[in-house]
This record gives sequence, C-alpha cells and structure tokens, in this order.
Amino acid sequence: MEQKLYQWQEECLKRWLSNNGRGMVQAVTGSGKTLLALTAADRLSHRTDLELRVKIVVPTGTLLHQWNRALRTFLHEKGSQTQIGLRGCGYKSSPDHSYMIYVINSARYELARQILSELREGKSVLLIADECHHYVSGQNQLIFEFLPHIEPYIDHFFSLGLSATLPSGQAGHELAAALGRKIYSYGMETAAARRTVCQYDIFHIGLSFDQDEKAEYEELSNRISILYFTLRSSYPILDKLDQRERFELLRSLIRDKDRRIADTARQYMHLSYTRKSLVCMASERLDCTYDLVQYLGIQDKILIFGERIRQAEALYERLHDLYPGKVARYHSKLGTQANKNALERFRLGDIRILIACKAIDEGVDVPDAAVGIILSGTSTQRQRIQRLGRIIRKKEGKENAVLYYLHITESSEDSCFLPNTAGTRIFDLEYQPDTNMFYNSCYVRKASKMLERMQNAGLSKRKIQEAIHCLDLGSIRADWLAEKSAIEQHMQNAKSTRERNYWMCMKKLAEET
Repeated sequence: MEQKLYQWQEECLKRWLSNNGRGMVQAVTGSGKTLLALTAADRLSHRTDLELRVKIVVPTGTLLHQWNRALRTFLHEKGSQTQIGLRGCGYKSSPDHSYMIYVINSARYELARQILSELREGKSVLLIADECHHYVSGQNQLIFEFLPHIEPYIDHFFSLGLSATLPSGQAGHELAAALGRKIYSYGMETAAARRTVCQYDIFHIGLSFDQDEKAEYEELSNRISILYFTLRSSYPILDKLDQRERFELLRSLIRDKDRRIADTARQYMHLSYTRKSLVCMASERLDCTYDLVQYLGIQDKILIFGERIRQAEALYERLHDLYPGKVARYHSKLGTQANKNALERFRLGDIRILIACKAIDEGVDVPDAAVGIILSGTSTQRQRIQRLGRIIRKKEGKENAVLYYLHITESSEDSCFLPNTAGTRIFDLEYQPDTNMFYNSCYVRKASKMLERMQNAGLSKRKIQEAIHCLDLGSIRADWLAEKSAIEQHMQNAKSTRERNYWMCMKKLAEET
C-alpha cells in the first residue's frame, strides 16, 4: 500500500511525470523529499515496460545510511524483497541491484559507465541526485559523462534532482542540462503554512565584543577599507558585484601579473578571513550559549551549530560539566566512527545536546530535535536553511521548534537569520552577561504587570519567587503566545509541580491585555 503523500508531493509528482520523468525539485529540508523520490521511482516502475534500475547519488556517508534506512522501510511496507546495493564508505555491492545508492566520491568514476551500459542492455534508468547542488563542481560532474551518448535511449532515461536550495546562474543552467529544468519549488513559508514542517520561532540574540575584540575589529576594518579602495581604483566593477562574485574576483586577483595588485588582494583576503574569525570566535558567544542551555534544560534535544572546532570543543567542556554524559560533539577531527556513534546516541536520546560544526549541515535526520542554537553562523543562505531544516521535521508529539541565532551587533554580521522569510514569528532577545539573563521587551512588560497584580493581591513571598523563576524561564520562549487550549493541555500533562506552575504563569500572561 502506497504511503499517503502531502498535497505538494502529489502536485510535484504529477508535474514530474508530465515532464517525461525529468526535472529538479527545490523543497525545504524536512518536507519529504526522500519519500517523494522513492514514490516517483515506484510509480515510474509501473509505467515503463522495461526493467527499471534506480541510481541514487548522495554527497556523504551519513546520507547513504539515511537513504538506505528510508528505502528499506519503503520497500518493506510494499511487501517487496528487492535487494539494495551500496557503493562508498567501505561498501562495494555489485552494481546490478535494482536500487543502488552511491556516495559521490565513489560515483564519480563508475556511475556514468554503469548507466550507459544498462541503457544499452535495454533497461530503463532513473537517476536520483540528492543535494544536487553539489554535482556541478570539479570532479563531481563526471557522473554526467554519459549524457552525450544516450540519445538512442533517451526515452528510457529519467532523472530527479533534489535540493533545498538549487543553484542559480551558470551552475543552475549546467545542472538543468543534466537533470532537467526546475519543475517545482516548495519553500519554507509554504511548508509552514501547510503544516508539512513543524511550526517554528526564531529568536535573534544580539551580542557584543569585549573591549579588546572591538578594538581589533575596528583596526582590521580600517585596514580592509584602505586595501579595498586601492583595488577598486583598478577594478571599479567590484562595486557592482554581489558579495560572492566580489570575493571570487578578489581571489583571482591574487594571481594577477601586476605584483602590487596581487599583494593587495592577498592582504585583503587574509585580513577579511581574520576579521571573520574574530566575529565567529567572539567570547560572548560561549557565555551566552552556556546560559541559554541552562535556561532551556535538556527536556528537548538541542542541536548547536558552530563554525570552528576549537570553539565547539570549548563549549563541550563547559556543557559536559553541567550535564555529564548528555553532551557530545560532531566534527571532522573526531573521525567517522566517533561521529557516527555520537549521532546515533543523539538519535536514540542518550545524548541530549549535540555540538556540531559544518559537517552536520546535511544529512542529519533526528525528527524529535526541537531546539537549534547558531553558536556561530554562516552568511550562506543554503546552510542557514539546512540548519533550520534540522529542527523542523514533523514528528508525532512535537508541537513546535525554536531556533536561536547569535550575532555580533557591532560587526557586519547579519542581524536577521533569514531576512526573506515572511510569516515567521521572530523575536529579539537581549543577552545581559552581568546577570546571565535574557531580556524580551514585550514579554517583560506583560510579566511586570502580572507580578504587580500578584503582589497587590497579597500573595506570599514564596509564591512570588516561584512566579519570578517561571517567568524568567518563559523569557526565552514564545509559550506565552500559545493558544489557551494548548496551554491548558500542557498544564494537565505537567509531570512536576514546577512544570505546572510554569504553564499557569504562561496562561496568566496570555490573558494579560
């Protein structure tokens, strides 16, 4: 029996099949791209008279295992005994399985040949390219080497590209030539409105440099401005380029024949990287994240995203002392097996906090993770969407998700995590390092009124102190904006007096005018 699909998946499949089974789909992480692709393969197998071979390409070993689990479940639910072949990460299955999953590093030098061979043998082939934005650069393009030779078999070749953020420009054209044009787009706003991903809130937390960091940042910025003025006098086009194009041009100028230009460009790039590292490693980030986790507790699983391994290790040491045995880290220097173990323990719930660097931006499927903290961020839109996508997957019993974005207000760092996302509840929090507390102006006004009424009603000091504690916890959440019925349900399900008191406070806040 076919698993029930969301409306967008049915619409997308209809469009893909009407486009002769070719095309790319841009859909937000967590909305069901994997099920979409597996259903496409299943429906296609009933439409073609030839034996269908399905080739799935993924960028990482983590995704290989994730697709393998999903495919096994999918086939089992259909009562199929079809065997699955794996290539990469130590797996060397024979390529003649009906379903093959490849890690791109293994697919580069063999997939094109295998696809062409099977087409010539009279079989149909469906190529599913997951996170397909990876396959337009360098050696990865080799997986498409079969394309110039398949004209005689074009009616039996099908393709489906999947990504949360498809590339634009020349890269987009090259990918479309290989996989077919973009046939469907399913963005964050639509997914949230249709409830195919979990409802979520974003909290922006503005932080500050310490005195030495601020002085260094200003000095670096002045030196960078002088160097840029020199480069712009020779290359006025710099002002007309976007950030990515500007950095690509500056990087190329390092090899300029004019030694003065090359040295200036090299200094500019070096100082820019140094300034970025200074922003990324600002000391207040660790203090804020530590205090934030203390407020949040470990009832919900917490994913913490960072950019530097040294920073991740420092935070791990502090949080490990706070929650022994409940914190793990995931980064490239730990090794494949250690990362795999940490991720599995986090998935099972033994670990409640996972501190990760860039390696976890793709391929992590932990649907019950409900809290994300951007310890240090990236300016890349794709990575931001992927990180939010890690916590908004739907799961039974999971009502909503929350993401905290830390940024340095005195720097050029973005103050808004996803500037183009409309319809999302966004809150600004002020971190107060002297008191280790968080300040939400709108929330505080309501909380102050409520406390004033409690005091005027003559409540005991003990009850007032308990209310203050609960209200402090509520300052970093949006529970006070929840529906009255939902709050009352939480009150009934509370497992402790403290938890029930918290939701009683949220109910009173919700009733404040």
